[in-house]
Amino acid sequence: MNRETIVKKTQEVFRDIFDEPSLVIYNEMSSNNLASWDSLHHINLLIAIQNEFQIKFDLQEIQRLKNVGAIIDLVWQKQAQ
Repeated sequence: MNRETIVKKTQEVFRDIFDEPSLVIYNEMSSNNLASWDSLHHINLLIAIQNEFQIKFDLQEIQRLKNVGAIIDLVWQKQAQ
């Protein structure tokens, strides 16, 4: 899977989780930029991303996920394994 596809699928997950059909994600986007991105949404988001890409994140990986770019990078890395 190429990076562009990962970004598109990740954006779809964000739109579903945050119930914002026109939401556009960007690498620096974080909970500081999206008011509805609280701890519950964060958990649901990570579960949905793992399900979408059929991957698993460990605790250390989750702790490093500070923004959308980090999420996409980790998905890209997991897909390459």
